[in-house]
Amino acid sequence: MPTVTSKDGTTIAYDRIGSGPALILVDGALCSRAFGPMPKIAPLFAPHFTVITYDRRGRGASGDTQPYDPVREVEDLQALIGVAGGSASLLGLSSGAALALEATAAGLPVEKLVMYEPPYIASASNNTPNHEARLKELLAANRRGATVRYFMKDMVNVPAPVVWMMTLMVPIFSKLKAVAHTLPYDSAVLRGFRLPKERAASIRVPTLVAAGSKTQPRLIAVVDTLVSTIPGAKKLILEGQTHNVSGAALAPPVIDFLETTITPVRPSLRAVS
Repeated sequence: MPTVTSKDGTTIAYDRIGSGPALILVDGALCSRAFGPMPKIAPLFAPHFTVITYDRRGRGASGDTQPYDPVREVEDLQALIGVAGGSASLLGLSSGAALALEATAAGLPVEKLVMYEPPYIASASNNTPNHEARLKELLAANRRGATVRYFMKDMVNVPAPVVWMMTLMVPIFSKLKAVAHTLPYDSAVLRGFRLPKERAASIRVPTLVAAGSKTQPRLIAVVDTLVSTIPGAKKLILEGQTHNVSGAALAPPVIDFLETTITPVRPSLRAVS
C-alpha cells in the first residue's frame, strides 16, 4: 500500500490504477478507499486516467494528526498531486466536492475541477444550526452511533425510518461508527455550510458542477449558484440520479468533460494607474 507524507507529517494512504492524466477522487463524509462509492467509480475512469483514491485523514490507513484544520486536508491533496506528477484534476463528491473547491481556490495545480452536489446551503444564515458543535458534543460523550444518526437525519435529511433501518444493518453501521470522529472534519470543510462565493469566484480552471435530477432542490440551487459564480463553469444534471450517484451515470459525461480541451479562464487585466 503506497503512502505519502503530508506537510504536517501525517501519513496519507492511497491507491493508483489506470494510466494517463492524473485524476484524484475526493470522498465525501464517512467514505474511504474501502467503503463508499469510489471503489466502484475508480475503475470506470481507469481506462482514461491515472486514478488516485485515498483515505482522507482519520479514515482507513491514513493518520489523524491533531488538532484538525481544513487547511491540513488541502495539504493532503497537495501531497497527492505531488505523487501524481505535479498536477491533477479533482473529482469530489458531496463534502469531498467542497474540499476539492477549497484546494482549487487555494491555488493547487489543479487541471480541471468536477464537483458533484457539494452540500452547502445557498441561503445559509446565522440561524443555520451549528452542526459541527453538535457533532463534537455527541463525540465527547462517546455517542458514536448517535453522531452518525444526527449526521444522517439532521444534516443530510435522510428520513427517520431509513436511518432506523440503517442501524439494523450492523456490519455497515459499525463501519460508519468507526469513522464518526471525522464528521466534524467534513462540517469544518463546509465552513458552516455557507456557500463560499468569494473563494469560488477566484477559481480559474475549467469547472463542472453536477447534480442529480431527483436530488434535494437545495442542492440543485447550490449547483446553480456555483455555476453563476465560478467563471466559465459548466452545469450538469444527471437524469434520475440522487445524492447517491451511480458511477455508471456519472462517469461518461465527466470523462467527456475531462478529455475536452478547454481554454482556462484567465483573470481580466486591469489598467495600472
